Amino acid sequence: MQPLEYCREKALSSRSSFLSGFLFLSKNKRDALVVLYAFCRELDDVADGCSDKNVAEMSLRWWQADLAKVFSDGLPEHPVNKALRQVVNTFAMPHEELAEIIEGMLMDLRQNRYADFASLLLYCYRVAGVVGRLVARILGFENPQTLAYAEKQGLALQLTNIIRDVGEDARMGRIYLPQDECRRFGVTENPILQCRPTEEFAALMDFQTARAEQVYRDARALLPPEDCKKQNAGLVMAAIYYVLLQEIRRDGAANVLKYKTVIPAPRKMRIALKTRFFGFKP
Repeated sequence: MQPLEYCREKALSSRSSFLSGFLFLSKNKRDALVVLYAFCRELDDVADGCSDKNVAEMSLRWWQADLAKVFSDGLPEHPVNKALRQVVNTFAMPHEELAEIIEGMLMDLRQNRYADFASLLLYCYRVAGVVGRLVARILGFENPQTLAYAEKQGLALQLTNIIRDVGEDARMGRIYLPQDECRRFGVTENPILQCRPTEEFAALMDFQTARAEQVYRDARALLPPEDCKKQNAGLVMAAIYYVLLQEIRRDGAANVLKYKTVIPAPRKMRIALKTRFFGFKP
C-alpha cells in the first residue's frame, strides 16, 4: 500500500468532522490535509489506545525520531511520515509545530488533571492550536495574522471536544475541566467520575460552553479579510463544531456526562455548503 493510500484509509475510518470542510479543495491540498489528519490520528491512537504508559511513551519517542527523519536526509519508516515528507516541503510546514503535537500526546500520558485554564491552554496549543496553524499553512494565506486566527480557532475546536467528551474522558479517569473552576462552582470529582450530573455541574458546563463560544468569536475576528476565501475550508470546520457546541448547550450541557452529542453527516454537509457560500459568523 502506498503511503498516501494508507493515510486515506486511516482518515476515512475515523468519520471525523475534521475532514468535512475539505471536500471542495484542490486535490493536492485535500491530500495534504488527509496526511496531516492521519499523523494526528496515529499519535492519538498511541496515547489513548496503549494501556501501558511506558510502552506508549516509548512509541511516541519513536515517532519523534521518525519525524526528525522527515526533515533530514534520513528515510522515515512509517507510511504516514513517508507521505508527510512531500507535504512539509510543498507547504512549508515547520518541524517544531509537528513536534509540538507529539509533546501534547506525551502530556496526556503524564497528567489527567489541569490546575487552571492557563495550564490547560498549553495542552490545547499542542494538540490543537498548532494543528490549526498547520491547516492554515496548507490552505494558504497572505497576512501572517492568519496564523494567530488559526491557532485561536484550534483552541475553540479543542474546548468543544473537551466539553463534548467530559463523560467519555471521565470513564477513563481523565478530567480536563480546570480544577480551580470546578472548585469555584462547587463541583467535586466524584460526580464527574461517576457520570452523575448535578446542578453545580450544570452551571460549570454552562460557563465552559459560554467561554468556548466567545473563543470562536475571538478567532473569527482575527481572520484578515484578504484571507477569508483561502481559509474557507477551516471556517467550514469551525461552523460544524460551533453548531455542535450549540446543540450541547440546547440539550443541557450537563448531559455530556450521559452521552456524546454528534452532528449527523447529512447535517454536516448542509452546514458545509451554507458556510462555503455565506461564510461563518459565530
